[in-house]
Amino acid sequence: MFIDKIEKATLLKPLQTVMGVVERKQPLPILSNVLIEKRGNSLQLTTTDLEIQISTQINDHQPANTDEAITVGAKKLLEILRISPEDSKISLEVKDNKLQIKINKSRFTLQTLPPTDFPKISVTTTETQHFQFPQEQLKKLINMVQYAMAQQDIRYYLNGVLLVIDGTSLKLIATDGHRLAFIETKITNENIKPKQEIILPRKTIGELVKLLSETEEPIKFEIAENQVRMHFSNISLVTKIIDGKFPDYDRVIPNYTNHLTLNKLTIIQALQRAAILSNEKFKGIRFVLTEKNLRLISSNNEQEESQEDIEIDYVGVALDIGFNVNYLLDGLNNVQEDTVIFSFGDANSSILLTVPGNNSFKYVVMPMRI
Repeated sequence: MFIDKIEKATLLKPLQTVMGVVERKQPLPILSNVLIEKRGNSLQLTTTDLEIQISTQINDHQPANTDEAITVGAKKLLEILRISPEDSKISLEVKDNKLQIKINKSRFTLQTLPPTDFPKISVTTTETQHFQFPQEQLKKLINMVQYAMAQQDIRYYLNGVLLVIDGTSLKLIATDGHRLAFIETKITNENIKPKQEIILPRKTIGELVKLLSETEEPIKFEIAENQVRMHFSNISLVTKIIDGKFPDYDRVIPNYTNHLTLNKLTIIQALQRAAILSNEKFKGIRFVLTEKNLRLISSNNEQEESQEDIEIDYVGVALDIGFNVNYLLDGLNNVQEDTVIFSFGDANSSILLTVPGNNSFKYVVMPMRI
């Protein structure tokens, strides 16, 4: 018996943990499978798409006399476990290269593939950096920038988030060429080495957002030349890094003298109302800024128009400038503070979103013609 009478939840939760990299269309059939390895009194579940590998461990399993391993269709196994009664006991047995699943009075038989064919990502031994960071804080940092990543851009280095490790400083930067999000924090780094920049792929970032816990428990980073290994909450994630030159983010972040302080909720609600009648394709909105007043104007191809006036405390140059309203909302919706600052240059310059008294977060949106 491969597994004898294990609790449904004990097997279902770790399987759900590793499912994120399993896609329906895979170049190799075995990439649709989960590798289940039994070693002593532990079970390890692993999936991969050749770029990312996720493993998780169950430590309260019955002791085994011999180590065994199988690979089986991950989505089929997940569906079988998901629809079984909550108090079910699951038994798995391998016969004639097939996996027999027994759940109460139900029986299922699934095809298996040899575990020796499972393409585990080889671990690079040359480590260049290692540090750890609280999971909850990292999740917040990622959420502050990940919306600015590109999606399937031919400039492949934009399809991810840049991590910059510089002594005790950790920076996360994302850009799609139209906007850029930047966040910086301090880390406990007992292994200070020369400054290093790595680009984590978009899919890796998405998995981290799903898997990181709302806890102070640390995530441990091990950074090598061509991969990053992360260990947290009984999960090991190995990811290849994007090989490319990320744009010079310091040159993109402006230093303006015209500042407008706003209540975050007020500007979000005004932008949401203005967005209703904006062009469906371009989502453009005009900022008409004068002393004591900010006017938001949007229109569409049906010649419908929206106008919002916000009374403000602003003394500076008058401006009439257009932006993508969704880009602005993305940044505002991820700011934790109640007050935000918009900083402006001229009518052809980007807008800079920051928060009062905190220089660690910056969000830049390029202008658009409307």
